[in-house]
Amino acid sequence: MAGDAGRGLECQKTMDGKESNGNGLKKAIPSCCLKAKASAPELEAKCHSTVVSGWFSASKSVTDKSGKVVYFNNPMWPGEAHSLKVERVLYKGQSEFQEVLVFESSAYGKVLVLDGIIQLTEKDECAYQEMIAHLPLCSISSPKTVLVVGGGDGGVLREICRHSSVEHIDICEIDKMVIDVSKEFFPELAVGFEDPRVHLHIDDAVKFLRDAPEGRYDAIIVDSSDPVGPAQELVEKPFFETIAKALRPGGVLCNMAESFWLHTHLIQDMISVCRDMFKGSVHYAWTSVPTYPSGVIGFLICSTEGPPVDFKNPVNPIEKLEGAVKHKRELKFYNSEVHRAAFALPTFVKREVSLLGDCPTPAR
Repeated sequence: MAGDAGRGLECQKTMDGKESNGNGLKKAIPSCCLKAKASAPELEAKCHSTVVSGWFSASKSVTDKSGKVVYFNNPMWPGEAHSLKVERVLYKGQSEFQEVLVFESSAYGKVLVLDGIIQLTEKDECAYQEMIAHLPLCSISSPKTVLVVGGGDGGVLREICRHSSVEHIDICEIDKMVIDVSKEFFPELAVGFEDPRVHLHIDDAVKFLRDAPEGRYDAIIVDSSDPVGPAQELVEKPFFETIAKALRPGGVLCNMAESFWLHTHLIQDMISVCRDMFKGSVHYAWTSVPTYPSGVIGFLICSTEGPPVDFKNPVNPIEKLEGAVKHKRELKFYNSEVHRAAFALPTFVKREVSLLGDCPTPAR
């Protein structure tokens, strides 16, 4: 989940803390979306990673106009703090877009942090990288052209390259520093950039997709930041419209889609948008990543109208692809059983997110 894939806009909010639902009515904005209020509007929105007394805390800090640093919990998970013991800081820098931190932890190996939020650790990156890549690619036969949005650490590329049918991979990452830092400190992920099928574009993903040829890709994987603030545009209708246009008939999207323990309202909103854009099928899948808030991360996985896609039962199983299981490094997390299990949803999720389930295509 590394790298700001694009530069979006803050949510449009009213002064009373409500937003329009598109029908002229107003609904309360969930606390995790009140980024501006949590940051305090009188402060300059300059985020910093927090390492205090040998511990990294996944909170944020801002510097007020007098130079005083003020700490607060990340608004995406209010009332929680997530900490790792730091053995040593390996790198800290500021790109044009975000602060980049790498440190050695005592329990999870090296850790990549962007603007105070853990993106990956050496120990559990396999769960995220393998699932976001193979859930879509193992659901269609012989994918040939793939686009990665974000993914500057290279891990998603590493996983896509297991598929020998793939002939061309575009990756659009806006922040070159993330790529450079990954190549230096996470070579086991950045190995994905070495594959000759990979074509790197340092660009704004919104612009890149807007200019993409219609029907260009068999699969698009969006490995983006959390959908507030700069990445807000990446979960809005126009962005998904450009994705649907860039996919071939029966093409698939896999998009990072937050945790059902924390963000069912965001999941609901994303699914509502995608039901309008993708006339094949829309599903929510999930996996366990211990160092992400709540220990869970979800994926929105969709197909365009065309040849039907049965996401729950891989038609292109990884175990039957020659050399795939051990390409570059042996698979650690994903297999066909885990693939099928990823679509099993807790009862409360089915209840709170009304559009989940089989998401049949509505009658026209």
